[in-house]
Amino acid sequence: MNQPHLPNETAELVRQEVAFQGYFRVVRYFFRHGLHQGGQSKVISREVFERGQAAAVLPYDPVRDEVVLIRQFRAGAYVAGHHPFTWEVVAGIIEQGETAEGLVRREAMEEAGLAIVDLVPIQNVMLTPGACSECCHIFLGRAETAKAGGIFGLESEGENILVKAMSFAEAHDLVERGEVDNAVSVIALQWLALHREEMRRRWR
Repeated sequence: MNQPHLPNETAELVRQEVAFQGYFRVVRYFFRHGLHQGGQSKVISREVFERGQAAAVLPYDPVRDEVVLIRQFRAGAYVAGHHPFTWEVVAGIIEQGETAEGLVRREAMEEAGLAIVDLVPIQNVMLTPGACSECCHIFLGRAETAKAGGIFGLESEGENILVKAMSFAEAHDLVERGEVDNAVSVIALQWLALHREEMRRRWR
C-alpha cells in the first residue's frame, strides 16, 4: 500500500471463510473499518474474487514504431455483452516465486513468440477493487516486431491467440474507436501515447 492514508483510514480483518473453490476462488471476508467522520463501522462482509496477481506488457519496437497486440476469446467479455474476442496486451498470472518482470518475459514468448529485451514499468493498478483482489503490474517492453505475427498459445490451456504487429497509430486508433475495451490495454497504449517520443529517443 503505497498511498498516503487520510485521517481514520484504518481497516481490521475480523475473520474469513472460503465461499467457493473452483478454477478460481471466492473468499468471504468480514471487516471493520474507520469512518471518515470518525469512529468505526459495524462488521461488514464482502465476497472477494481471488485469482492471484497479474502482470502485462505492451511490446513496442521503437525503430519501426510498432506495437504488438493479441486477440483471443474472453468468456467475461461474452457474458458482459461485449465482442467475445478482444484486442489485448500480453498478460498472465504471476506464479509463486516468479517476479512480474519474469512473468511478462515468459508470457511474451508463450503468447506472441517475442523476446522482450528491456522493460519500463508503467503502473501497478487494481482492476476491480470493490470485488477482486487482483492487481496488475503493467510494463512497456522493447521488442523487434519485424517478424511478429501468427497464432500462438498453449493448446493444453485452450489458448488460441492471434498475434498482430501494427503501427502505434493504428493501435491508438483502435482505442479511439472503442475497439480496445479492457482497462490494462487502454492504460498501456495511452501511456505510450504520452511517452512515445521519449521512449523512441531512449531505445534507438
